[in-house]
Amino acid sequence: MSMEIETRLSDQLARYLDLATSQIKLTAANMANIDTPGYRAVGMDFEAEMREAMDGADQGRAPRPARLKAVDGLIARPDGNNVSMDRESLNLAGAQLKFKVGVALLRGENQQVMDAIHADK
Repeated sequence: MSMEIETRLSDQLARYLDLATSQIKLTAANMANIDTPGYRAVGMDFEAEMREAMDGADQGRAPRPARLKAVDGLIARPDGNNVSMDRESLNLAGAQLKFKVGVALLRGENQQVMDAIHADK
């Protein structure tokens, strides 16, 4: 028998992890298309998406996919592709760090819940 205990914080952290995962996938897609002529890098505003996710969680709305947008200000090569491996590598490192922090926070939240459950023992 599996028991799921959800707290407001664990729900928020789950949304945070979903967004971090989306950012990792998006960055990986940009990297995979570095040699695709005409490909334009896409991104998302992580902080704005997180605020929207928290507002949605507070109002009981189901999570929605992150809004993607073309990345402005990148230098396009002659083939029209504007993916920068340096930029994407930094984005990937940042997204991985966000994910690791989210996992650590979620573990801490779960431990607190388990400690509260077993407090009488």
